[in-house]
Amino acid sequence: MERILRQRAVSLRVSVTRRAYSFRMTESRRLLRHFLAALAYRTQKALRGAPPTFDAFRVAPTSRSPHELLWHMSGLMGYARTFFHGGEYAPPALPTLAAEVQRFHEQLTLLARDLDDVTLSCALTDEQLLQGPLADAMTHVGQLAMLRRLAGEPVPSENFIHASVSPGNLSAAQPEPAAPDTWWRPEQGHLPPGPPPAPDTSTSTEGTP
Repeated sequence: MERILRQRAVSLRVSVTRRAYSFRMTESRRLLRHFLAALAYRTQKALRGAPPTFDAFRVAPTSRSPHELLWHMSGLMGYARTFFHGGEYAPPALPTLAAEVQRFHEQLTLLARDLDDVTLSCALTDEQLLQGPLADAMTHVGQLAMLRRLAGEPVPSENFIHASVSPGNLSAAQPEPAAPDTWWRPEQGHLPPGPPPAPDTSTSTEGTP
């Protein structure tokens, strides 16, 4: 009887451990899905309002243009999918930036479906997906934003904590900022880390005695 009770106790611990592991994996995938949504949002943030010639803007002969960055970002999402499906992903360049943007968002959607599909196994851990192709893509979003400033059309700042980032929307149709920085000006230079500037409440006294 005592042995049966011990076996049941061990079985119960194993069952609880498996359920906890399953919960962690589900939570891990949920965070990856949200990361994909943040990628979609921030990519459109970096591209919104860009000048017509931005697609070919290049700061050095061997650096990537925005058009080439989006091509590479699509390749990263397709590369991540090969760990679910096998094979290789080597997409050809598309003729326009708009086409590359569309393909990038399509690849985001396909990767999200792979993450949700419980019948698929991945050759990488969720942590490896994050630290590899997903983090790489977010790095390139930052490069897009930097290129905007170098091209003379900086990206307006906002508080991304309050951004309307939704795992259900990985398309190019991303919402406008929910919390734009009202103090931001395109001609404004670098600001040190810390609280945002206090609003200027001073009034002009020109012409008063």
